[in-house]
Amino acid sequence: MKNIVVTNPPRTPLAEVDELGEFGVATVHEAMGRTGLLGPHLRPIQSDVRMAGTAVTVLAWPGDNLMIHAAVEQCREGDVLVVTTTSESLDGAFGELFATALQRRGVRGLVTTTGVRDTAELREMNFPVWSAAVHAQGTVKATPGAVNVPVTIGRTVVHPGDVIVADDDGVLSVPRAEAGTAIASSKARIAKEEAARTAFSQGELGLDRYGLREVLERLGVTYVDASEDVAGGSDGTVGAAESVDRA
Repeated sequence: MKNIVVTNPPRTPLAEVDELGEFGVATVHEAMGRTGLLGPHLRPIQSDVRMAGTAVTVLAWPGDNLMIHAAVEQCREGDVLVVTTTSESLDGAFGELFATALQRRGVRGLVTTTGVRDTAELREMNFPVWSAAVHAQGTVKATPGAVNVPVTIGRTVVHPGDVIVADDDGVLSVPRAEAGTAIASSKARIAKEEAARTAFSQGELGLDRYGLREVLERLGVTYVDASEDVAGGSDGTVGAAESVDRA
């Protein structure tokens, strides 16, 4: 790993970032072909908060927050700090003092695979955080790392300047070059969902709207009235052994 701080990386325009943030994680994820999620281990310390911003990435040493200090200087209005470590570390590498410095620079929130602490203060400050743990364990400031380099979280590579979208459902990364396409696809999905919502409110079933009756038939699923003898018994139930055999 190179010990490097990259300055002034290109960023997704904030107009596109803000538009993507309006859709939320689940919608954008589906619109992007179910890609971009950073994994279910990143959970919000707050509720009912939706955030979007441009990624400033940090690759740090486990138990060491030196490079977060270096990253603060590289942050600007509309950014989201994205932190991970070279190997797993759940130590509380981030707290209220970091948030104070970042908020002053217009940073919209934090996404980290480490732990965080001072969670009550962070919520009071309205500084949103998604982390892998809440942990009071402190860290040192002794080991070099990197800022604004590509980092891998879950199965997703996050580049500096990519769009980070986060809410109660999780965290998503949208590549900078794909932001416009993601917006168009998300709008189309919203329209499709609205049409389905209207249909369902009027009594239509998903089985019919999505053509799922044919799928069930193709898979061999049959409908049997409860009064019929299914398994040769008087109660119409399928025995456990028969269920296993059929599986």
